[in-house]
Amino acid sequence: MILAVIVGLAIGTYAFRLAGVVLRERVALPERIQVLLPMTAATLLAALAATATFMDAGAFAGVARPAGVAVGAFLAWRRAPFVLVVVAAAATAALLRLAGVE
Repeated sequence: MILAVIVGLAIGTYAFRLAGVVLRERVALPERIQVLLPMTAATLLAALAATATFMDAGAFAGVARPAGVAVGAFLAWRRAPFVLVVVAAAATAALLRLAGVE
């Protein structure tokens, strides 16, 4: 059963990509849509990051995880090395959990 689902999704994905290539010249999108379309990927990624930051199994994840993400985002904004960003974010969340802050 699971193999059939995987194969079905693979075929659907391939067909969707192929349709984009085949229909690119036949379908004319309005100018406004062409401007907004590249931003959709960033919007979906931001929504996924926000959901992963604040939610855990359908409930609020607590304060420690968003605090760690905030520290990581701040350090990334300040262009700190990637390893430092990851370690600082993880350490922030771990220390807050160790202190009893959920």
